[in-house]
Amino acid sequence: MTGAPEFSRRIALDRIGTVASRHEIAAEADERTALAARFGLRAVQSLAAEVELVREDDDILATGAVSADIVQACVVTGEDVATHLEEPFELRLRARPAPGDPEQELEIEESDLDIVFHDGEAVDLGELAAETAMLALPLFPRSAGADEAAQEAGIVGEEEAGPFGALKELRDRLAGEE
Repeated sequence: MTGAPEFSRRIALDRIGTVASRHEIAAEADERTALAARFGLRAVQSLAAEVELVREDDDILATGAVSADIVQACVVTGEDVATHLEEPFELRLRARPAPGDPEQELEIEESDLDIVFHDGEAVDLGELAAETAMLALPLFPRSAGADEAAQEAGIVGEEEAGPFGALKELRDRLAGEE
């Protein structure tokens, strides 16, 4: 992403200590409209997060939950598909390593897979909430009438198109010849 995030709630690193601090944030209407445009959504009706921040050595641990009401387009019919999210998260926020600095090579272990980089000055809880919500959305949202509409359009289902679909078609054709 280039430029400032649409939904930005920056917390300066010097305000984050070894005693956990709690933050509640919510996106305003204009921020939600801009997020919907950025992520190709029909609407972001609500987006909020409760976040607890605590310093652990050079890292910041962020735990909490994002709640959102989002409207996407059905991949089959184009109809609105409403999704309500309640997505817990646990992230390790770390200063972004300098590009090309061999001293900053990052080795990722299984326990470190949820690392988010910050700019060294502040962590942006708004962007963290927006990205967490977008990653939790269904990749291929489907409306209630999606299966029927796909069938009417001649689109075969996964069972029919899968590796055994051709064998099933052959079996059905042979059964019809008998």
